[in-house]
Amino acid sequence: MLLVDFDPQGALSVGLGRLDPRELDLTVYNLLMQRDVTVEDVLLKTDVDGLDLIPSNIDLSAAEVQLVGEVAREHMLARVLRPVIDDYDVILIDCQPSLGLLTVNALTASDGVVVPLECEFFALRGVALLMDTIQKVQERLNESLVIDGFLGTMYDPRTLHAREVLSTIIDGFGDKVYGTVINRTVRFPDATVAGEPITRFDSASAGANAYRELAKEVLARWPVSDHNA
Repeated sequence: MLLVDFDPQGALSVGLGRLDPRELDLTVYNLLMQRDVTVEDVLLKTDVDGLDLIPSNIDLSAAEVQLVGEVAREHMLARVLRPVIDDYDVILIDCQPSLGLLTVNALTASDGVVVPLECEFFALRGVALLMDTIQKVQERLNESLVIDGFLGTMYDPRTLHAREVLSTIIDGFGDKVYGTVINRTVRFPDATVAGEPITRFDSASAGANAYRELAKEVLARWPVSDHNA
């Protein structure tokens, strides 16, 4: 499996042990903007067997502006990933929470979208904009793109607000909402500080079990052989 950190904050890279992405010489930014840089130059092996990473750092924020002048700018990520698509069962692209050119690149390069939604009111406000962006990408850039599912995250079942938001998500998107819900827990930030996935940092925790159940749901909805990103 290949993870592509496509967020200038580099949270995915930090969460996999790259505690200071600023020290990286080559990242996904170089892969996008420098034609002499290949995936092999940027690729990092993680401590998890079978899990590779294309890291990111704050340099990627400059690409949002620099890509504007490029020909076929929406297809840049798809182009640079094409040589390794057949090397992995799944390529997962972690996007920033915005709808700019970087996110459009990720959608253009992908077969499906998993939409994580924090169980807070303000998270719901951005869904309509996201759906509009996905529809435009489907119509103009990537007609095979589908929404695989919506995932409720940061859920606290003790609060009425969280329960109401989750209910609204289910009412709005029906069976597109995963049955698995990711509850809020301190073990997630602890795992990030440790630079390990939650399934390795605290394998028996409720959070780790929830993500295992989510993985089963995702795989049940589409054969791995039919999806790459």
